[in-house]
Amino acid sequence: MNASGVVSNTPGLWKRLYDAGVGAIVTKSVGPTEREPYPGPNVVEIECGLLNAMGLPNPGIHIFCDELKMFKNTIPEAKVIASIYGSEADEFSRLAYMAEEAGADAIELNLSCPHAKGYGVEVGTNPHLVKEIVSEVKSVVKIPVFPKLTPNVTSIVKIAEAALSGGADAIVAINTVKGLRINIELMRPVLGNIYGGYSGVGILPIGIRAVWDIYKEFECDIIGVGGIASFEHVIEYILAGAKAVQIGTALYKKGFSIFNDMKTLIKNWLRDHGFKMLSDIVGAAHKR
Repeated sequence: MNASGVVSNTPGLWKRLYDAGVGAIVTKSVGPTEREPYPGPNVVEIECGLLNAMGLPNPGIHIFCDELKMFKNTIPEAKVIASIYGSEADEFSRLAYMAEEAGADAIELNLSCPHAKGYGVEVGTNPHLVKEIVSEVKSVVKIPVFPKLTPNVTSIVKIAEAALSGGADAIVAINTVKGLRINIELMRPVLGNIYGGYSGVGILPIGIRAVWDIYKEFECDIIGVGGIASFEHVIEYILAGAKAVQIGTALYKKGFSIFNDMKTLIKNWLRDHGFKMLSDIVGAAHKR
């Protein structure tokens, strides 16, 4: 899959992702109303990745649902995971219901954006609120619900436990890491919003550690995301306990061909190591 927010904000890009062979399309996060991006600069390339503070820009749930309906009518076989954000449980559940009605195949709950005030990480660091949101959403939709967790907490295992207690069908780990860089010539932060979300290969060990810890504690279904730039990184996530992965910064840098390229290399690795399917090695590193 693609990671939410990376070339996934329009139906045209959803079509390109589908044609590129993704297992499912993860949309850019959508909220209750239209939201403009933060003043620039809002994306800066740094060593080992990107620092971004887009501010959750989106057209609002009503336009999003119209676009999703048209897309699903055109390509009904495409699997679409609608990423949504809100400030409270009622808002999340309303958006999830509308997305399901529009044709979403699953819901990803963005509980972890590190730079949007009142949303994301401000919601996802509270275990009680996480459980409440997941439970409320599960009560109004029939499709799977995947909360996306922040690494910017003392214990991601406690947040995962809350999400699973609320009925989460799988855990998505992780979102970007909160960061900041300063331009030493201008003597001010490089991003207009000051803080941003750090993504790219630099956060790979953080993502793998999160998946490892969650799988070790619960052996639940996990979607690994963060820092994947090669097929070897995918294998690492699966060995740590992920059943699927999402790719973000590498897609941004290398383009849509990365999905089929990685599929081929993963199949070759499995064959060379005596395995038939990727599922054969889920969590295998825990047994060594």
